[in-house]
Amino acid sequence: MSQSFFKSVYDVVGLIPFGRVTSYGAIAEYLGSRGSARMVGWAMNASHTEVINLPAHRVVNRNGLLTGKRHFGAPGIMEQLLSSEGIEVKDDRIVDFDKYFWNPLTEIRNTKYE
Repeated sequence: MSQSFFKSVYDVVGLIPFGRVTSYGAIAEYLGSRGSARMVGWAMNASHTEVINLPAHRVVNRNGLLTGKRHFGAPGIMEQLLSSEGIEVKDDRIVDFDKYFWNPLTEIRNTKYE
């Protein structure tokens, strides 16, 4: 797995605004690697070893499911972080996912990836 790809993922994740979420697939598509959502997931799994402060809790699967929750240590941490930003979660899924979805393809302007 390319460290530069991981860095690119982290750069995008760092731009997700408070109170918004995105998906692994949306990040992959933005980076020109459509179909590489799993690689984005691997990058997110490895992010805990980095000396960076990423809002990793804002990255979920395409259906708003908290698939990365087990990587936050204690059960419920990812949900607590999202709830603290005003995002309602029920049964490990974001309620009104479309309302909170942040699409890097349409939201990020004038970056090195365009």
